[in-house]
Amino acid sequence: MKAGLCLLLACLAAAVQAAPPVTSLQLLEERPVADMTNGNLSGLTWCQGALWAVSDRDDRRLYRLHAAPGIWQAEAENFSAPVAPPSGLSWGQQIGSWGVGIVRGGELDFEGLSCDAAGNRYLVSEAQVAVLKLPLDGSPSWLPLPPNLLGQARVSGLFRQFNALAEGLAVDPAGKRLWLAAERQNRGLIALQQQTAGWACAQSCVLLSESTYQHAPAQMGGERLPVDFSDLAFYDGKLFTLERLQLQVCRRNPADGRAERCWSFADTALTDARRYPVPYGVAEALVVDAEGAWIGLDNGASMGGDDYARSDGERRPIIWRFAAPAGGWGVSP
Repeated sequence: MKAGLCLLLACLAAAVQAAPPVTSLQLLEERPVADMTNGNLSGLTWCQGALWAVSDRDDRRLYRLHAAPGIWQAEAENFSAPVAPPSGLSWGQQIGSWGVGIVRGGELDFEGLSCDAAGNRYLVSEAQVAVLKLPLDGSPSWLPLPPNLLGQARVSGLFRQFNALAEGLAVDPAGKRLWLAAERQNRGLIALQQQTAGWACAQSCVLLSESTYQHAPAQMGGERLPVDFSDLAFYDGKLFTLERLQLQVCRRNPADGRAERCWSFADTALTDARRYPVPYGVAEALVVDAEGAWIGLDNGASMGGDDYARSDGERRPIIWRFAAPAGGWGVSP
C-alpha cells in the first residue's frame, strides 16, 4: 500500500514537472472583419502576401482580408468543390452533419485553412473529415487520405462525437506533411505524409489523444468542460495548437504532439468588454509567424440563429494580433 502510494505521488510529481510553462501574450491590435457574408470565421492563413479567412457557413467562398481603418475588409473568392469522397462516418454522424448544414448553412463545415509555399490553399471539412486542396492554378480536389485514418482515429478515441471531428489543419511549406486536429472528447492530433500514391500515415496516424476535462475560467461560468483543439499552425519546424477552453497557444513537437511551451491570451479574452455569453471560448483560427500570432474568433451560434454579441455589442468576427513572445516562438522552457 505504502509502495503504491509512493508510486502514485511520484507519477503526480512527474506530471506536474512535465507541464509546459505558460506566459501571457501581448495584444497589439484587434479588428472586426467586415462583409464576411455569413460571418462565423473558422480558419485563417497567411498566403501569397495576404491574410485569408474561411467561414464554416460557406461551402463556396474564401475571403481575402484587406487592412482598412479599424477593420479587416473581406473580399470573397468563389470556388466550386467537387463531391466529397465517402467519409466513413457513422450514419448518425452523417445525418447530424447534414441536418446542421441545412439549418445553419455550410454542409461541408470548413473548420480550418492552411497554405503551402507554392500558394496552394487547404481546407478541412469537419462534416466529411476530408481535406480540399485549392491550387493556385487548376480546379479544387479532395486529397486522397489513407483509408485506415478514420479507423485508427476511432480506436484512439477520436472522431466519436457529433460536431467534434476535424477542427483544424496545418500543412508544412513544402506541402508534403499535414496535421489534423480532432476537436474534443477526445481531442487529438493526426499526422500524414504525402507519398507517390497519395497521403499515408507513418507508423500510426494518431500522434496524440487526450480525454481531459477542466473548469472554464470563472469569468466564463466555471463549468467543467472537455479540453479541445480549435486550430493548428505550422511555423519554423514546430506545430502550434489553439486551445480554446484554456485560452492558450501551445508549441508542440510535430513528431509526437508533446507540448513544449504554452502562451496564454486569457488577459485579452476575459476583459469585461470582450466576453461572450457562452460558457466556452470562441477562438477558432490561428496563424503563427516570426512577428507574432493572429487569432480569429468565431462568435456564431452552433446551431444557427443570430451571432453572439460581445459585451460591448460587437457581433462581427474579430481578429486579434499578438506580439511574438520575448525570445521568439522557439524559446526554451
